[in-house]
Amino acid sequence: MKRISFNIKGLFTAGILFAFLGLVSCGDGGNASGGKSDSTASGNNDDNTVVGAGSSFDAPLFSKTFAEYNKITGLRVNYQSVGSGAGISQLTNKTVDFGASDAPMNDKQDSAVLAPVLHIPVTAGAVVLSYNLPEVKDTLQLSPVVLADIFLGNITKWNDPRIVTLNKAAKLPATSIVIAHRSDGSGTSNIFTTYLSKVSDAWSTKVGKGSSVNWPVGLGGKGNEGVAGLIKQTPGAIGYIELAYAIQNNMAYAKMQNKAGNFITPSIASVTAAANITIPADSKVSLTNTDAADGYPISGFSWILIYKEQKYSDRSLDKATKLLKLLSWVIHDGQQFSAALNYAPLSPAAVIIGDAILKSATYDGKPILQ
Repeated sequence: MKRISFNIKGLFTAGILFAFLGLVSCGDGGNASGGKSDSTASGNNDDNTVVGAGSSFDAPLFSKTFAEYNKITGLRVNYQSVGSGAGISQLTNKTVDFGASDAPMNDKQDSAVLAPVLHIPVTAGAVVLSYNLPEVKDTLQLSPVVLADIFLGNITKWNDPRIVTLNKAAKLPATSIVIAHRSDGSGTSNIFTTYLSKVSDAWSTKVGKGSSVNWPVGLGGKGNEGVAGLIKQTPGAIGYIELAYAIQNNMAYAKMQNKAGNFITPSIASVTAAANITIPADSKVSLTNTDAADGYPISGFSWILIYKEQKYSDRSLDKATKLLKLLSWVIHDGQQFSAALNYAPLSPAAVIIGDAILKSATYDGKPILQ
């Protein structure tokens, strides 16, 4: 995607600085309890501290909800925004109490974990296409085919006729397009590449879908924070990030044409419309390329992942109970904080599924929650 020259060192430094500032602006997204902890699930004897890691998509929401739960109960939650893939790896290694992912675990990950893992839906959100074109005042519109061709490297200039046709009122510059994508294993990437695989045969054949793919072109950033940093620091850049990051950092983002042919602004309402589907008992479902006429097409659920059997390593029943009560609160009372942070609250159907999944968790074979 890079048909321009740039200073890698300067860009990398700026991206890291932006990522740090972004986390601080989210209320210490790396540690929602407000105090840094190096403890792990297997080696930590403090039953009043829960450790989690994973999705950067979820970090702004978790920062708020875990802090609020701490005020109510005193339970500390140390959450590290390291990406969905890393969160699953840490859960597999039993160094955290829970992982968080924007993609369900795949067959390879299931095989590596060697024990049943529960997927509890906690929120739904939009993956948006953010871009750095300060001279363009109109909100850009993108179609599925044009978006795929941009990320395949087939469209390299912002004034390409195919983009111009979709944005006749905008004065698009001849600036080179610079793609920003995730460098780490990412549920956000899974949502985005799953969408592209559904709408573009070329993408499905050449790249495919997954938390990590071989990107045809582009710069890689770690986490939503890192990709947001690359976009903000690179003129002509476009990349995919969670809606909350775009809004919190005052970044432009495009309207996407959905299956019904409508250009949809990513919002709580349009994500809610996309999520208005039947949810299976294991909660593993994709929201991308929705049939809903008013639904945003690049939407997805995010899940907290825990072992179904909570008696492992040196874990106590008290700690397992506190974890399950925390997660129950998150999918019930904790949903009140979603809208203000631009996440779609769980539907009643999703909450019912989440409750059933949580009640299936056991300690020494006995249900933890009644």
